[in-house]
Amino acid sequence: MHYEKPPHIETILRNLPAKPGVYLLKNGRGKIIYVGKAKRLRNRVRSYFTTQADGNSKTLRMRGEVADIDFFITENEVKALILEETLIKKHKPRFNIELKDDKRYPYIRVGWGEAFPKVETTRRIVDDGSRYFGPYSAMWVVQKTLSDLRKAFPYLTCDRDITGNDERACLFHDIKLCNAPCIGAVTRDEYRFMIQELMDVLSGRANDVQRRLVNKMNSAAESLNFEKAAGIRDQLKAIDFITNKHKAVGKSMTDHDVIALARDDRDATVQIMFIRNGKLIGSDSRTMDNTEGESDAVVLEQFISQFYANSANIPRELILPNEVEEARILERWLSDKRAGSRVTIHVPQRGDKRKLVGLAQENALESLQMMRAQYEADTTKHEMAMAELQAELGLPRIPNRIECFDISTTQGTAIVASRVVFVQGAPRKSEYRRFNIRSVSHAGADDYQSMSEALTRRFMRWKNAVEKDKELTPDGVEKDETWRLLPDLLLIDGGKGQLNAALAVLDEFGLGDRVPLASLAKRIEEIFLPDRVDSVLLPRRSEALYLVQRARDEAHRFAITSHRKQRQKKGLASRLETVPGVGPKRRKVLLKHFENSIDAISNASVAELAAVNGISKEVALNIKSHLD
Repeated sequence: MHYEKPPHIETILRNLPAKPGVYLLKNGRGKIIYVGKAKRLRNRVRSYFTTQADGNSKTLRMRGEVADIDFFITENEVKALILEETLIKKHKPRFNIELKDDKRYPYIRVGWGEAFPKVETTRRIVDDGSRYFGPYSAMWVVQKTLSDLRKAFPYLTCDRDITGNDERACLFHDIKLCNAPCIGAVTRDEYRFMIQELMDVLSGRANDVQRRLVNKMNSAAESLNFEKAAGIRDQLKAIDFITNKHKAVGKSMTDHDVIALARDDRDATVQIMFIRNGKLIGSDSRTMDNTEGESDAVVLEQFISQFYANSANIPRELILPNEVEEARILERWLSDKRAGSRVTIHVPQRGDKRKLVGLAQENALESLQMMRAQYEADTTKHEMAMAELQAELGLPRIPNRIECFDISTTQGTAIVASRVVFVQGAPRKSEYRRFNIRSVSHAGADDYQSMSEALTRRFMRWKNAVEKDKELTPDGVEKDETWRLLPDLLLIDGGKGQLNAALAVLDEFGLGDRVPLASLAKRIEEIFLPDRVDSVLLPRRSEALYLVQRARDEAHRFAITSHRKQRQKKGLASRLETVPGVGPKRRKVLLKHFENSIDAISNASVAELAAVNGISKEVALNIKSHLD
């Protein structure tokens, strides 16, 4: 696909300044479709319009819509980062990576600027002298933490004007969930000391608080004040419960966020683990949108800039799985947000920090797999995807049955075609099939001829099933309806060449008008149809595109799996030839006895091998030791 820059775009590109700033790409309607920052505007913006960018499908689609370019020069790269984040949040350009579900995390707020500080939950950070603790992954976690805290530190929850002169305390004082400064049961200084210890516990510095309370409890017990000692004991239990919920990760890990990434062709999930004072206090996963074609480093950079833009709790160190290009800029920006206290970005290569990154990556992968599993179980989305696909491709009926074919070959050793079947938007693995391609020499593998052979064999089985009125399978023994049914959409992995090869096969069987056909090319995910000159580009976040991508990726996975098994079998066969005492005659006897299955020979016991005519126990031991 050759791209010609419009003359006015070429003029803009030639005159861009080599200074830091932010650029805005606009479409023909003047809508901002992408916002980016750059150390040098000229170099960065021009990079979208070079031949090196042709390999990025996202860039190809984006620049095809660009009708105008605006830019802002900034004092430095940090200012550019701040402006970029502001403009992305304001305009929500559709090609920018976006932190999905941009929820505000819940925090615990302690009103330290008040005479009698209150403790409450909040999602808004206000610079009013209050102290904020968190973030927490969910509001219920915050509420449970406060419920436990209140048993150890009975803080105020009412709206009374505290003078110490009220006649009666509320019910919470009677059940020991408030220490009643309203009636003067504790002074202002005593109340604030208690709140300070509460904040110490929330900050992960509970050890000093616990030591003081243990000494106080022992002193009360020695003075025979057992009721007071019992009350302190209950406080200690509550603190233990809170602190033990947080997993200890190491004394050196004082104030860190561990970030990891898992992604596939469509989605990306970022896992973040919050470590404070040597303990893991919480973790959460977030989904990033529009990540296709972007490197892991770029996705992580965008996550950091968007996630910490409104965060009240910036750690002193971010621990990442790999380097990011703009680490120094992000460090300066985060340090400014942390009131000048230095923030560093670290990529550990070994040790406890590397293990934590591995743990975060495992959790990110689990979150990504869970998200995919939820999609596959969502029949509403499947129905939406099929309806969208019918409309976008002009199909004569809803594609309830999709058959997708892919060709796999590796280093000329074997060629395998795979067929996967999706029924009502979900994979039906019982109908997956493989075809070992026979008509193509491995030395000069031809994808078109391979596709033609696979489809010919598939529709020959359809023809046999119809003509002979019997249901066939690859071995012709068991009944199998899979060959009798025609697909509502035949999807081919590839471009126009593969499409034409498939169309020729359909015409040969008289199915050109009965079986709708399409091919999906990987480069920019364009779909080719037999009766259309131009390709079809489905909307990037459409369920229809997700459906055809899943079918294509599943066909590719299934073909690669088959190919790997073939190579393993060939490897076993080669090793069988090297076994001492096993020549051509004995190999032939073994294969005949085990029905030509190398796997069966490999899995057989020494006794089973020795039971084969002509195989002694010594030879059987040689076979077993070599194949194992």
